[in-house]
Amino acid sequence: MRPVARAARTDNYLEDELTNLSSNHRGNRGLMRQLALAIALAGGTAILAAPGFADPAHAQKRNKKKDKEEPKTEFSKEFIEAYQPLNEAIAAEGTDVSALRPQLQSLVQSSVSPDEKQAVGGLVYNAGAKMQDKSLQLQGMELLLSSGKLPADQVGRYNFNAYQLANAMEDYSKARTYLQRAIDGNFTTETVSAADLEITMAESYFSSGEFAEGLAYLDKAIAARKAQGQPVDAQWYRRGITVAYNNKVVPQIYDIVVDWVGDYPSEENWRDAINLTRNLNNYEGAEVLDLFRLANRTGVLNDKQDYIYYIESADPRRLPKEVKDLIDQAYAKGTLSKDDIYVADSLSTANSRIAADRADLPSLERDASAASAGLRTVFAAGDAFLSYGDYAKAATFYEKSLGMAGVDRDTALTRLGIAQIGLGDYAAAQETFGKVGGARAPLAKLWSAYAAQQAGGATAAAI
Repeated sequence: MRPVARAARTDNYLEDELTNLSSNHRGNRGLMRQLALAIALAGGTAILAAPGFADPAHAQKRNKKKDKEEPKTEFSKEFIEAYQPLNEAIAAEGTDVSALRPQLQSLVQSSVSPDEKQAVGGLVYNAGAKMQDKSLQLQGMELLLSSGKLPADQVGRYNFNAYQLANAMEDYSKARTYLQRAIDGNFTTETVSAADLEITMAESYFSSGEFAEGLAYLDKAIAARKAQGQPVDAQWYRRGITVAYNNKVVPQIYDIVVDWVGDYPSEENWRDAINLTRNLNNYEGAEVLDLFRLANRTGVLNDKQDYIYYIESADPRRLPKEVKDLIDQAYAKGTLSKDDIYVADSLSTANSRIAADRADLPSLERDASAASAGLRTVFAAGDAFLSYGDYAKAATFYEKSLGMAGVDRDTALTRLGIAQIGLGDYAAAQETFGKVGGARAPLAKLWSAYAAQQAGGATAAAI
């Protein structure tokens, strides 16, 4: 990810060219001087020429010339008298600028008009730059921004500079305020994109330990880009997931993971998504079974130990057909060795039970369909038909179980969604997974992402 450039130190301090102006004003009020501000900003140097100090009569005459009309400026005589010697002192070589702080702050307090705030803001900013004092630079930048006199096309740049200064001072709350204004002002440079600013905002939250807030901002930025039809950088997802995982920020992490595998559904990403969900939850038995079923469908079940866990959770005595298919697959891939006694015994048990198990399916279906059927029978029928790939019957019995007292609703919904995927009804599956709560919610989110992926054109594989 391209980092946002930090505020560069500048040696271009405020350079004021004081030009004597002849005055025809009655009473000979003396000579006034003209002011120019030069502010070096991040991403380039922007020159802002402020309206000059002009004799009122002279300014009035110039304003009468419509073809050469210039904006009127508002500087009090007292402000000019205080500003000029202070500016000359700061600009002079060898000046101890720190000794001028009281005079600077006094001038800040006495500035009233927008023009005065703009002028003193530039002076304070450049005094801070000369001293390498970020707090003084930030104060100057804030005065410039509050003056309302900046060109519209430069406001974003000045806000970004204020962000950099506040961020360097670790005042993250203030930094985010200015960064958001830069974003709202569509500020970019050749090396700083709008996307860079948005990820930088999230990083600001992360830097201050506000992980949930940073992830919420990142999620919002991702949603906004998607709504605009713009691609989301994969590094956005990886950064968000890394922060959320390391700091155990749940459930936000699962929303980012779902978007991630939705936009970048590679085997590697699916493997990482499934593993982090497994690591963040104390899944056992039934949850592990459904997680490994997803791993198998997404093509990321490649680890020997994971195959063994899958075999254990499925149990060749309960789901012999599923276990047999799993072991045959692992043998064909070379992931499991035929010399592994546990695997060989599991396959033997599965093979010995499949015929009888299959023969029992009609009676199980009949018993589970009866009005008097108990929950255990109905749910067992759903599990059996799901393992044999008869998704229509599996869905029927899971739906029936949902209306029965004592049902493990989240498990029933998860497996109903899996059956609906098998039927190719991906919209229904996503709706079903959306109803899953509790510990299974993260698992259901992943299954829902898989259903959405299948709806995009992929072909669903058998369990």
